[in-house]
Amino acid sequence: MAAIPRASVLFVCVHNAGRSQMAAAWLRHLSQGRVEVRSAGTLPAEQINPQAVTAMSEVGIDLLGLTPRVLTPEMVKSSDYVITMGCGDTCPVFPGKQYRDWALQDPAGQGLDVVRRIRDEIRERVGDLVAEIDRNAHAADISGRRADDAA
Repeated sequence: MAAIPRASVLFVCVHNAGRSQMAAAWLRHLSQGRVEVRSAGTLPAEQINPQAVTAMSEVGIDLLGLTPRVLTPEMVKSSDYVITMGCGDTCPVFPGKQYRDWALQDPAGQGLDVVRRIRDEIRERVGDLVAEIDRNAHAADISGRRADDAA
């Protein structure tokens, strides 16, 4: 039986400096390599939000050395799930992708206490996403086994 390809997730926000970077880091951490993870922004900032770096370091996740990246249509095309966070209509839409819009407060200009709350909300949503991806992979694995058994 052929291996089921890893799911791929793209997180998009305007500056790719806070929400999308935290979400991508959480997904890398929680999925333990089971999911391909990307993040980008429609108007990338010059650097990651320092408050996001601090908030994530408090939970043992390092954002240092990451840089915001510009969103490209190819990123969207090559992703199974596209999670947007406040980028509105500027994100390209392609058929066959699973789109989600997470209404999350923007951490830009916020104090560390607010950024911590945003971090924790993102962690909860990413945990739910990992569970969904795992369920879908399990269902695909069972379907694949049934098809192999019938052959």
